[in-house]
Amino acid sequence: MTASEEAAPETPPFPARQYDKDVHLVEYGEKRILLVGTAHISQQSVDLVTTVLTSEEPDCVCLELDDKRYQAMTRPEAWEELDLRTIIREKRLAALIVNLIMAAYQKRLGLTTGVKPGSELLAAATLAREKGLQISLCDRDVRITLRRAWKKTSLWRKGWLFATLITSLFDKEKLDEEELTRMRQKDALEEIMDEMGDSLPELKHVLIDERDTYLVEKIKASPGNRLVAVVGAGHVAGMIKKFDEENRDRLEEITTIPPVSTGMKIFGWSIPVLILGSICFIGWRQGIGAAGDNLLFWALVNGVPAAIGTAIALGHPLTILAALLSAPVTSLTPVIGAGYVCAFVQIWTKPPRVYELRSAGDDIATARGWWKNRLLRTFLVFVFSTFGSLIGTWAGGIEIMKRVFE
Repeated sequence: MTASEEAAPETPPFPARQYDKDVHLVEYGEKRILLVGTAHISQQSVDLVTTVLTSEEPDCVCLELDDKRYQAMTRPEAWEELDLRTIIREKRLAALIVNLIMAAYQKRLGLTTGVKPGSELLAAATLAREKGLQISLCDRDVRITLRRAWKKTSLWRKGWLFATLITSLFDKEKLDEEELTRMRQKDALEEIMDEMGDSLPELKHVLIDERDTYLVEKIKASPGNRLVAVVGAGHVAGMIKKFDEENRDRLEEITTIPPVSTGMKIFGWSIPVLILGSICFIGWRQGIGAAGDNLLFWALVNGVPAAIGTAIALGHPLTILAALLSAPVTSLTPVIGAGYVCAFVQIWTKPPRVYELRSAGDDIATARGWWKNRLLRTFLVFVFSTFGSLIGTWAGGIEIMKRVFE
């Protein structure tokens, strides 16, 4: 028999075996995709992912991770390279803290099962590297997700959500593997998704629906025809429906941060214009001395509460001074707030130590930890100085408006 007559090596079947209901076979053109739904703090999910990747010979392993989270998961020392000053300059401090809160909550739940959050994704990445398989990071950049969610959520819901996140850190609920198994079931997850859609439709759209679309399109574009995709069970039902849709053209739309609306820009500038206009009117009607008195009043009514807030956060003395001096100016421009100025000064005067960056996820779960950890204390400085300046802006603005009509 000649070489040309020899039979080509038989391609192993895909999938090679039957799995439980947490693994779904999806076909898209010539691609066959094993969609593995997991709970991020479940040993059962780690075992399932290990079984699938040990049994199969996929061309590529797709993960519900973006590059930043992948680096943080596979390179724990990445905290040491965190440039906090750049984060503050780019106004990403709030997003960083929300990330820490969510990670801390997952970690605390994981302690009840003895499994670190994302262990199944780490196991998948580790096995893929050991077997020489390609890895495709298919999730949207978490910073884009958080900023889109923030932009699309109303002001009162933002406050409610943040309060809920903080409260969740002190929740004593314990989950075992039996509860996690129930959470992975389709009917329970659909019930949760429907409830979220009713109460927080904008948030569900950004956190779930948009990411379902993004994940599916990235999986479709991944190399090879035999793929294993490891994703959170909450995405599975929505993703299966979207494999029949063509949403490639929507990727640019759902990876763009919505600009500030014209109405919000007008509102943002209307306050400083109104305050300065009122002071000028008082000066025209009552003289330069009266205008100077009102400017001094504005400076004190803004600067003092901001400085007090910074002091409550145990900010550095230079940070307290920065709050006192910057709040009267920043409150007259929507471009930057006193909180960001104070946070930058605090980082410059009291930069967090490496161990504090690593322990932030643990410290965030205790009231004492917020003041002890320099990274978290910087966030307190940001919040309390912002709140103080906000109080001063409204109190000072109302008083100056009263004086216009005296």
